[in-house]
Order: sequence, then C-alpha cells, then structure tokens
Amino acid sequence: MNTREYDVLIIGAGLSGVGMACQLKRNCPGKRFALLEGRDALGGTWDLFRYPGVRSDSDVSTLGYSFRPWRGGQVLADGASIKNYVADTAAQYGVDRHIQFGRTVRSANWCSKAKRWTVEVVQRASGELQTYTAKFLVGCTGYYDYAAGFQPDFPGAEQFQGPLIHPQHWPENLDYHDKKVVVIGSGATAMSLVPALAKHAARVTLLQRSPTYLLPLPSFDPLTAALQRWLPAKLAYRLTRARNITLSRTLFERARKQPRVVRRFLLGLVRQQLDGAASMRHFTPSYAPWDQRLCVVADGDLFKAIKAGKAEMVTDQIDHLAPGGIRLKSGAELEADIIVSATGLKLQMLGGINLRVDGQPVPLGERMIYKNVLLEDVPNAGMIFGYTNLSWTLKADLASAYLCRLIQHMDRHGYQECRARDLADNRTGRSVLADLNSGYVQRADKLLPRQGRGGPWRASQNYQQDTQTLRFGPIADPSLLFDGLGRTPKRAAAHSWSSLRRAAAAMGV
Repeated sequence: MNTREYDVLIIGAGLSGVGMACQLKRNCPGKRFALLEGRDALGGTWDLFRYPGVRSDSDVSTLGYSFRPWRGGQVLADGASIKNYVADTAAQYGVDRHIQFGRTVRSANWCSKAKRWTVEVVQRASGELQTYTAKFLVGCTGYYDYAAGFQPDFPGAEQFQGPLIHPQHWPENLDYHDKKVVVIGSGATAMSLVPALAKHAARVTLLQRSPTYLLPLPSFDPLTAALQRWLPAKLAYRLTRARNITLSRTLFERARKQPRVVRRFLLGLVRQQLDGAASMRHFTPSYAPWDQRLCVVADGDLFKAIKAGKAEMVTDQIDHLAPGGIRLKSGAELEADIIVSATGLKLQMLGGINLRVDGQPVPLGERMIYKNVLLEDVPNAGMIFGYTNLSWTLKADLASAYLCRLIQHMDRHGYQECRARDLADNRTGRSVLADLNSGYVQRADKLLPRQGRGGPWRASQNYQQDTQTLRFGPIADPSLLFDGLGRTPKRAAAHSWSSLRRAAAAMGV
C-alpha cells in the first residue's frame, strides 16, 4: 500500500475547500497539498443540490471570494452559476490539478511522535483503501450529511401513490408539468422551490407547520453594475462588499436590539408584496427575527406566484399521508400528485470522519473551537466554518487566511505542532450554532462543537471583529501551544501592533 505524503490535506472541494487551496497557493506557495473530494465533481453544496430554483440567499459580492471579484450586477446567484464560479476560480489558481475525486475519507489519526496525520481514504470506484499523511489537516466539509437530508417519518407514507422526494436528491427527469405539487417546509429551499415549480406545475402548495421571516430582494443591482462600469474592478468589488456587509450586519444587530422594529419592517415588506392576495397569518412567525435564518425571496417571485393563483400557502400540521395527498390535523386534505419534503438538513461534522489523536477518539460535541477555526486539543488541524448571519464565504475566507498565517508562523519559528488549549475552564453547554433555534440545529446539538464564555473560545458572528482577529491579529496566544509549550515570541507581538493598525484601515472591506 503506497502512502501519499503532503504538507496540507484539505477535505472537501466545495466553496470552502477550493478557497482554502487558493489561499495556500497565494500565501504558502511552497506547500505540497491535495484536496480529497468524495464526489466526482467539485462544488460541494452547489454540485449536490439540483432542484428547480436552487440558489444562494447571500449576495454574490459576499458569496464570492475576497481575492476574485464576481463580475456583473447580479445580486443572487443560482446553483449552476455558483458552481461555475468555484470551478473557474480553481482553474485560474491551478487548484483543480490538486483535486482527487471519488475519495471518501474514513479516518484521520494524529501521531504525536511522528508529528503527522495519517488519513485512511477509500477510493470509491475500486474500493481500494489508500493511506495519506500530512503535517496539517483542514476540514472543509460544511456541516451537513451529503448522503441524506432530514426526512420525517410521515404516517401513511407508504400509501401515497405519487413520488415523495427530498430536494437533496432531486430526480433528474422528474416531470412535474401540469401536476399538483405540495412542498412541505418553510425554509430557504421551500421558498425558492415553490415559485420555480409554479412556472410549469398545475398548482403548488407550500405546507408549513409555522411561518418564517421573508426578505424580498432584487436579483439585479444597478449601483453595482455602475460601479463596475466606472471604477477599477477590485475597487468596485470592495465597495460593493463593504456596503452589503454593512447592510446585513446592521439588519442583524438591529434585530437583536430592537426585534419589534425589525419585525414590523419585515412584515411590512411582505404585506406590500402580497397586496392582499393571501392572509398575513401565513407570513407572521411566532419568534423574533434572526432566531432562525431569514429567507430571501428573489424579485418577489414567491409573492408573484401567489398573486397569479399558481401557488398557495397553508399553515397546518400533517395527520397522515393518503393515496391522493395529505390529510391535515385540521381535517382538510391537500391533493397531490407529487410531494416534496423540504424538511431540512441532517447535520454532520467533518463529513463523518473518525477523528483520533494518538489513537483516542475525539468527540467533537465535547470540544470547543478556538477562533472558530481550530479544534480544542487537536494538533495541526483546522475546520472551516462559515457565518450563519452573513455569507458563509466571508468567514471561510478569513479562516483560510488565518490558517495560512498560522502555517507561516510555524515555519518561521521551526514549530512542528500547534494545538489550542483552554487554560481557564471556558467551556459552556452552548454549541457554535446556539444562536439559531432552527429544527435541524436543535436535532444535532450534541454533535456540534461547543463555544466558551469569552475570548477566542466564543463563536463570533462579527465580520469586522473577525477581520481584526483572524487576518491581522497576532498568531502567538497563551491558548496556543507550539511543540507543547506556550510561547509568545517578541517579534510576533511587535508585529501584531502594526497589523492591528492595518486592520483598522481595512475593517469591513
């Protein structure tokens, strides 16, 4: 059995993995690295999800990488456009040549004596077990199970005579033309599916147990297009990113401080879009804004479908599935030829890898995350974990840049091992996603890493603060042990002051 040796192994070739690889190319050009991808194509989420209307809720200026501007005045991008952007970026930086497809990582074990990770990988096509070693391991697998989404056990499901589909595994040739379709769910997937299906289906019903907050946004931004036309590309991109980050952050902070004001604002937008075409009770959540993620409605397409009579909203609970549709607890019945269960994700950390340190299992649900990047007491390992209140890529960019700085720091001082260690009993019972009360988060709470009371152990959702900390702040820290010792080199500390001054100038851009 041949062992493949690398400096850095990246698990996953989606938005985060390709971004991490590009950062290595830009900042650590001498490193030998590989991306191990379980699928046969790059793109991650944007290759997996193929349902009609699949798109991002994040604007393209913040969804795109900081080092590669997204061109055009587009605001919200569909799944195919995002995948193409990731693929083009990988090709531009030569990262595509480092991706090994069809590789499922089964386990990863850190050996303190050898100062290396040994990673066992199954080549899916042949079933061959392969061994890789690396000095540094970076998990870029997102936080959900690619094998299956969350599918409730609907009573009577075996009686339903039509297809029962989860959007995570959309049939390629599903014919929904002139069919009655019921979409179960109230999240982003359901809100984008319904108007897309309504273009060709006879009628689409969105069945929700409870409403969610909706935010209508245009799909084209004339100001961004104008900036790109009259300013240098990088400057236009930075200005657009800074504006959109500020707007998103302001909305989130206002929702936390003045939830009633933001609630009235959001409901007012929806009321204006509906113009009396449906009851507001289907659009009025019982919780405060940003207790769960907001759902974006591109160009008001959902509201247009409702006003055109092609879609309807029903707020009720399922009693059971019947041969011809769904019987509700209210006694009503929804006719359906096709049922789509947009009921959410099944969370999974690090792609389900069996993670060990010196042969001992690492229970992720019992470990904290240092600066949202390093797992507590797991040497030479990073985990890319994006924002929940902003674009995922904003945090992924910062985390990738931080890991490159950490690797450079270790090379500069001759360190072979780095691990984050809690020296002050910071751990709490709160997970890194504790600010969200979405069902899929609550179901998987025990699987998620914890966060601490403060400092580098507290999960941050503040881009400006993270820019200072991850991109410009000092690497040396009492909670970081290098080669088993806590060290704070004087030159690193001195360097940090000039870095922080630069951070102040770059904050938010």
